[in-house]
Amino acid sequence: MFKNLNRTAAVIFALISLALAGSSAVRAQGNAQSATPSTTQSGASATPTATPSVARSSGDGHEYAPLLEQTINYKDWTFKALKDGSSVDLRDAVKGKKLVAVVYFAPWCPNWRAEAPVIGRLYDKYKASGFDVVAVSEYATADDARKYFESQGGAPYTVVVESEAREARDQTTHYGYRQTAGDQRRWGSPFNVFLEPAKLNKSGDVLTEKAWVVGGELIEKDVEQFIRERLGLSDQSAVEPCKSEPTKAEVKKQ
Repeated sequence: MFKNLNRTAAVIFALISLALAGSSAVRAQGNAQSATPSTTQSGASATPTATPSVARSSGDGHEYAPLLEQTINYKDWTFKALKDGSSVDLRDAVKGKKLVAVVYFAPWCPNWRAEAPVIGRLYDKYKASGFDVVAVSEYATADDARKYFESQGGAPYTVVVESEAREARDQTTHYGYRQTAGDQRRWGSPFNVFLEPAKLNKSGDVLTEKAWVVGGELIEKDVEQFIRERLGLSDQSAVEPCKSEPTKAEVKKQ
């Protein structure tokens, strides 16, 4: 009798052990599965995300963009001056300057009209220190560009014309550089390219492989700091900054 009881107890003990082992295995598997998402999430958050080099909307129609050094193989060009139709060669036009902003714009573009006062203030403030601006009109007639600047009291810097119709967009150098830089806007106005004449190639079509590009409206504070550094003014005492970003006007995405 006692032998039968012992055997029964042994069987019961074995069954209980198996049940406990199975329960532990299920719990361990459940813990492992619940831990997997947090591990994956942690790994994903540790991977840096590339910042697109495109203009970002500020919610009020402005398209501010960061200043980035990009490889665009920027070439020399010769366009007609808006003022008198004379030929302007960029390589010759920038000689003797320390820093030049080539600003592509469409006269009818609200985003350009928002940036124009910014680039004008920077030009007035730093032209005596070697900063210059060359504006390139796109997708409007020369008369339209001329009327725009006349309404602003005249162009304080050199303005040239590359294209005079919207239909010419895809054939312009402006469009080509925008594609290379990753600018996804339809018209890409304004589009700013900063050149350092002392570093440009002395001959050949390509002036520079790399250039500092703003594919949208300038962030004035950042660009002014950049200008001061390139002009060798960053170590001087602080000066009164230009005004902050343009006042909120009726600006539409271009």
